[in-house]
Amino acid sequence: MMKGYFGIGVEGVSKAMNVGALFRTAHAFGASFVFTVNAQYRRGEGSLSDTSDTPGAVPTYQFASIEEFRLPQACRLVGVEITSDAIELPSFRHPRQVAYLLGAEREGLSVAAQSLCDFVVRIPTRFSVNLGVAGAIIMYDRLISLGRFADRPVAAGGPDAPLSPPVFGEPLWKRRRRRKLQAAAKQGD
Repeated sequence: MMKGYFGIGVEGVSKAMNVGALFRTAHAFGASFVFTVNAQYRRGEGSLSDTSDTPGAVPTYQFASIEEFRLPQACRLVGVEITSDAIELPSFRHPRQVAYLLGAEREGLSVAAQSLCDFVVRIPTRFSVNLGVAGAIIMYDRLISLGRFADRPVAAGGPDAPLSPPVFGEPLWKRRRRRKLQAAAKQGD
């Protein structure tokens, strides 16, 4: 279980199957919401590749333009685009509260959309990959970098031992109270 949430969407998309594949994958990875901005596709056709019926299970937003686009308070926007100044995905620290925005199949992210982004990342491939594949790579990278998994072994295969359960200390207010009592006791000596 990871702290925080994420949403994912696409700007200017024209292919319904790509939207369906992206939304289905987002649903599988536990997205809190999905969205489109300035979408130009037949929405009914998206269900052909979204066999999990994401709009029926996950909040789905449709914004007519980048000017109308809105995010929850404190949610960071991360654009996914091949640009010279983009952060390479393997070196990127994902925000805990984030929305990922991918560009259309041919045009990519608009300049207006990129200007709204807190960060722009790129997947280190030789050329652009399919929209649904790019979204899956972003979501998988988020999962492996923020999730809690056993370390990979040096040799091929899986870990020798399962990941130990997390250990939590006392609640913060109890620790503070104990420290105050200890400090008062020292002053009384």
